[in-house]
Amino acid sequence: MAAAILQRARSRRCRRRRRRCRPLASPPARARRPRPRPGPRPRRAPARVGPAPPPRPPIGAGLGGASPPAHAAVSLPEAAVRVAAGARRDMAGSRGAGRTAAPSVRPEKRRSEPELEPEPEPEPPLLCTSPLSHSTGIDSGVSDSEESVFSGLEDSGSDSSEDDDEGNEEGEDGALSDEGHSGMEKTTEEQVQDGSPGPRTEVASTRIGDEYAEDSSDEEDIRNTVGNVPLEWYDDFPHVGYDLDGRRIYKPLRTRDELDQFLDKMDDPDYWRTVQDPMTGQDLRLTDEQVALVRRLQSGQFGDMGFNPYEPAVDFFSGDVMIHPVTNRPADKRSFIPSLVEKEKVSRMVHAIKMGWIQPRRPRDPTPSFYDLWAQEDPNAVLGRHKMHVPAPKLALPGHAESYNPPPEYLLSEEERLVWEQQEPGERKLSFLPRKFPSLRAVPAYGRFIQERFERCLDLYLCPRQRKMRVNVDPEDLIPKLPRPRDLQPFPTCQALVYRGHSDLVRCLSVSPGGQWLVSGSDDGSLRFWEVATARCVRTVPVGGVVKSVAWNPSPAVCLVAAAVEDSVLLLNPALGDRLVAGSTDQLLSAFVPPEEPPLQPACWLEASEEERQVGLRLRVCHSKPVTQVTWHGRGDYLAVVLATQGHTQVLIHQLSRRRSQSPFRRSHGQVQRVAFHPARPFLLVASQRSVRLYHLLRQELTKKLMPNCKWVSSLAVHPAGDNVICGSYDSKLVWFDLDLSTKPYRMLRHHKKALRAVAFHPRYPLFASGSDDGSVIVCHGMVYNDLLQNPLLVPVKVLKGHALTRDLGVLDVIFHPTQPWVFSSGADGTIRLFT
Repeated sequence: MAAAILQRARSRRCRRRRRRCRPLASPPARARRPRPRPGPRPRRAPARVGPAPPPRPPIGAGLGGASPPAHAAVSLPEAAVRVAAGARRDMAGSRGAGRTAAPSVRPEKRRSEPELEPEPEPEPPLLCTSPLSHSTGIDSGVSDSEESVFSGLEDSGSDSSEDDDEGNEEGEDGALSDEGHSGMEKTTEEQVQDGSPGPRTEVASTRIGDEYAEDSSDEEDIRNTVGNVPLEWYDDFPHVGYDLDGRRIYKPLRTRDELDQFLDKMDDPDYWRTVQDPMTGQDLRLTDEQVALVRRLQSGQFGDMGFNPYEPAVDFFSGDVMIHPVTNRPADKRSFIPSLVEKEKVSRMVHAIKMGWIQPRRPRDPTPSFYDLWAQEDPNAVLGRHKMHVPAPKLALPGHAESYNPPPEYLLSEEERLVWEQQEPGERKLSFLPRKFPSLRAVPAYGRFIQERFERCLDLYLCPRQRKMRVNVDPEDLIPKLPRPRDLQPFPTCQALVYRGHSDLVRCLSVSPGGQWLVSGSDDGSLRFWEVATARCVRTVPVGGVVKSVAWNPSPAVCLVAAAVEDSVLLLNPALGDRLVAGSTDQLLSAFVPPEEPPLQPACWLEASEEERQVGLRLRVCHSKPVTQVTWHGRGDYLAVVLATQGHTQVLIHQLSRRRSQSPFRRSHGQVQRVAFHPARPFLLVASQRSVRLYHLLRQELTKKLMPNCKWVSSLAVHPAGDNVICGSYDSKLVWFDLDLSTKPYRMLRHHKKALRAVAFHPRYPLFASGSDDGSVIVCHGMVYNDLLQNPLLVPVKVLKGHALTRDLGVLDVIFHPTQPWVFSSGADGTIRLFT
């Protein structure tokens, strides 16, 4: 073993020395040298077939400089020194091989070298005076960087190729004769004298060109000496490691793009078996054996083809009883002496048994235990301990129809039998036809017995059963804690008066600011003024058309009523109440001086005639389209009207003192249903079918857009404080908006069963009411707190009924008394009702 290690170290040292002395290029010039002294015979280089390779260009020839002529490349002394160095290297190799045997060489990779007889050391040649690395001027003219760029991977070679060549050469030396040696000496001598390269030089130059092409060594790759470090550390550097001499191994220049790689992939048939060596960056071509090895490893097989994983196991010990013992070793003394440790363990067990810490095992009952899987036993049974046990559904007990002798009323007639046969199986009340038999012995076997038993089994184990967790909650606890209605009084509870006189449905109502008079408009073409306290009709004004809307001026200093009749707005002075107020109203209207040049307006203001003034009519505002609603501003000087038209002129605002009209919008956002003025701020609320828009009149901009989420908005009312809005819709919803909270509904009430026609707030009390086509008026308590952190309290307190349904219409308008907790309602039955 020591000899093998010593031989391996010496051969590696010799290889390193030969690698340092290896020439970079074959000498191109021919020169003769004198015959060397007689010494040991040099080894014969392997014969070469074909023409000699062209000489390698000198380093730096491809960098732009002109290559020197062949006769001036290498001088005669240099060629002689190279040949002498080659001979000396060959003799050193043969001397090292003959000195020791080569037991460490593997027979698979190298041929065994025959032992050579020791020969005397040859004298050095005459021309070899100093080591090649210093005497020859080959490396002197090239810098380390240039040399590493062109030959960084060629200068560092593996040991395997050289060893193979040495083994081949040494094997051939045994077959050479003396004549061959003498011929070789003559040839080398002539070549040195002529300046031509010898066989050894040709072989060396050939190896330099591709010295790793036939690398078959399985030793450690020593071309790159970086060691066992991650190669990712060299990603940002131009080199990939260092060779044995400490010079950098530069990465190969890769200037080929993806198109060149694709062409190589198409043209090169061996492209698929070409891989890149991460240690050197060179492209290696896998052999057939390596490809087969990779495929075996990918398929999960063993790497060695000759390995059989299913070889029969070899029993080291047979089952036969042996006559002689395996060992004749005498028994130990402890084998027949009682153990003190075991004695202590036994004593501890005995003490535990006496103390009752260790109980003897009870014998198990060998009889198996069976229990009913679907039974509902008591809590002490097996299934009683399963909390999630769900019993199977029980089968319905058979009735009279399933009897073999059912009563006659359970038997089907022919018509019923035909109907039963035409029905689907899932639609039949009975899954069988009742039949009558004279006795139980005449009853045949049931044809669907197996099918029904199979379906029953499927129901038992396939039916998804789920336990419903019943929570013991008092239903009263689920109702929100609302105050009692008696604590929210006052609010209207009963019907007090009925105002009769209209012959058709009453569409609109309005109460005077003092609460003494009531005005109503009907489809019979008349306006009626009523005294609230007595239900007496004090005046009837025929207007000649359907009154769609009516509004009493909210200013106490003005006695004026606006009524929407067809395409006009009529301004009437009913002359009720204080005569001074009525007179001042006429003086205010007559004090207007028309301008010299009338402005262009969307509406026309006309003075009433003498006959109309006798009835009470003072002004007539004519429009191009029918008017559907009229409403006053809080100060009593402005009024807004809604026209039944399409476009931006749906809403008009009229000023009474200057008799001017204007259209505030430039474009339309849907069909306008209702408008209302804000009670305290310069806001105008416009309700379309799907939204409610809040406009700032001074800034002339949209402030908010409320989304009721209902179809469609029918009515609109604003809280007296101005921070809350309610909307009624045709899909029987009442929506409450908190303007400071969100643009979405704060609360949505679904108390009515039919469409809502009108909603209203009380001016003083926290009440609001809604009228619907179901003929009822629902009064709710709506408390709005001054604290912004507290939400409004909405509690329905009373449902008021009294109107009769006419033409599927019920309550058409609702309005509160300005000072009392009373509510007025007008219905399709032609009556007006007061609830107090």
